[in-house]
Amino acid sequence: MANRLKGRVAIVTGAGRGIGRGEALALASEGAIVIINDFGGAADGTGGAKGPAQEVVDEIKKMGGQAMANYDNVVEYATGEKLVKQALDNFGKLDIVVNNAGILRDRMIFNMAEEEFDAVIAVHVKGHFNLMRHACTYFRQARQPGVIVNTSSTSGLGNVGQTNYAAAKEGIVGMTRTVAREMGRYGVRVNAIRPMAATRLTLSDDMRQRFARAGEEGMKMLAELEKQVPEEIGPFVAWLCTDEAANINGRTFLVRAGYIGLYSEPEIVAAVETDKPWTVDLVSQLVRKQVTANLVNEWPLQPPKEG
Repeated sequence: MANRLKGRVAIVTGAGRGIGRGEALALASEGAIVIINDFGGAADGTGGAKGPAQEVVDEIKKMGGQAMANYDNVVEYATGEKLVKQALDNFGKLDIVVNNAGILRDRMIFNMAEEEFDAVIAVHVKGHFNLMRHACTYFRQARQPGVIVNTSSTSGLGNVGQTNYAAAKEGIVGMTRTVAREMGRYGVRVNAIRPMAATRLTLSDDMRQRFARAGEEGMKMLAELEKQVPEEIGPFVAWLCTDEAANINGRTFLVRAGYIGLYSEPEIVAAVETDKPWTVDLVSQLVRKQVTANLVNEWPLQPPKEG
């Protein structure tokens, strides 16, 4: 414990379990005062209980730190305002925001209901926005430097059965880059992580069945995932919130046990130029040869299964 965050006030959403809990504990271990937000819902966002958030508060207090619980649902716009107000009313300021709360409603695109899509977007994208909106208003008006860490996922890069989740997680990356540009002038840094960890979301019964259906390779992937404990994510998030990371803004990182990787900014890897107006024939002549020639369809049409 180095007290790198001593006296700073943090809000962590979805902090009652899994990755959020580990992040809250890591922040507290470095001296931060932490508001533990958790609706206490099931993996699909239904229900709600106060137990998980309070348990983490008790855990932090037992280790000699300061923490408070908040049981509001991040889907509600007012929750962002309530969380910021809770920090200001009780501790006089806000320094750190960690957006972690999330749910799953996995389904293949041709089976996904509108409500299943909307629910995931609401918790992830709207939930991130709700807290950032009110935190950034405070940071700007109070001229208070701050740090925001958002939670994306490698699923955003493409994952079968998660159209809604992938859309939400890539939306979070876009928001991260944009808010970093908007708030940098006020001394606010905004970064995102793509954590890989075994949690109740990633190791649900449904997910285990998916791995099993994939055969031997799927079981190997499951065994590897089970090694990724959620507590491995928190230390990097806590470090991102310290002054040692003052040069990092608008970036995205892969984080898992024993591995931290920085993603490159989106960049063009092949291009073609012309001084002529585009026509389909010209596209066919130039693009096919100079831009897309080496691309391979990784997911081609599959023949129908016999029987």
